[in-house]
Amino acid sequence: MHELAFFLQHQPDPEVVKRMMMLIIPIMLTIYLVVVVIVMVPCWFILKKAGFSPWLSLLCIITSLGTLVLLYVLAFSEWKVAPASQASWPLQPPQPPYPRPPLAPGA
Repeated sequence: MHELAFFLQHQPDPEVVKRMMMLIIPIMLTIYLVVVVIVMVPCWFILKKAGFSPWLSLLCIITSLGTLVLLYVLAFSEWKVAPASQASWPLQPPQPPYPRPPLAPGA
């Protein structure tokens, strides 16, 4: 923190700038990797369920352009998975009859 105050008050020293960059670069790379993993895992499962190779989710590593390409591939291609027909759905059990309300006296 002291280095940042010193940096803002005086002419930047190349050694201070170098040390600050050596701190910032690993932090930014870690944040980037976390974001890529957060996006890649759902893409992996969506591609697997859609019948595509889940390895296409590696396109997410190429920042937002790769993710955009992957979304367009998913949106405009023919999915290799057939929807389940209604005949294969389990039958619903019949509903029990509703209880009749009690009759009013004198009716």
